[in-house]
Amino acid sequence: MTSAEFVAALDAENQRLLRGLAPDATLEPEVGGPLNVPNLLKVALRNEIEATEIAARWLVSTDDVALKLALARQVGDEARHYRLIAERLGQLGVDAAVVDPLGGGYGPLFRYLDTLTSSVERVAAGQFTREAIAVVKNRQFIEFCERVGDKETAALYRDTIEPDERHHHELGRHFLLRLATTPAAQEAASAAARRTLALAEELQKKALATAGIHHAPGC
Repeated sequence: MTSAEFVAALDAENQRLLRGLAPDATLEPEVGGPLNVPNLLKVALRNEIEATEIAARWLVSTDDVALKLALARQVGDEARHYRLIAERLGQLGVDAAVVDPLGGGYGPLFRYLDTLTSSVERVAAGQFTREAIAVVKNRQFIEFCERVGDKETAALYRDTIEPDERHHHELGRHFLLRLATTPAAQEAASAAARRTLALAEELQKKALATAGIHHAPGC
């Protein structure tokens, strides 16, 4: 199939699987836990620092100048998100400087992404799929913030962070159209996207089972 046909098919498959993350029925905690905006923002700090670092690692290891520049934009965006979330935590009475987002080590999804070596796999897993997951999770988090009356955090995500994540996803689409032009490249991209979605689902289930955490923004 053409790269355009492939990207459309991959997007449809991703969206079908992402719907499993969206309904509230899948987000009910299995055990009780401190579910509030500050604690969820601490989870977001880890997601943002991991997103910053994986994009930075890929930036320095690719020879594709256009992709390098796109990753540089993403590094800056994710780092800015981290700072904005840290500032919001400060406004909520939490000193983000004492939060160690990587105190428990890198997560399984980061470790998987770090094993990818080809640009088509990286784009499929990172920008195209991981950022699509982030869009879903951020939308859930915005709705949660609205329900608990935190209009400021909801606005931060809706007006600043969410548009950036959508842009990163569209960057993934752009590069997949250029890179996923052969059966081998398309197979590699599909496998990377499926593994990314599977890991995201596993991480959500673990968060629910161990901490009662749901609606955490990002991925």
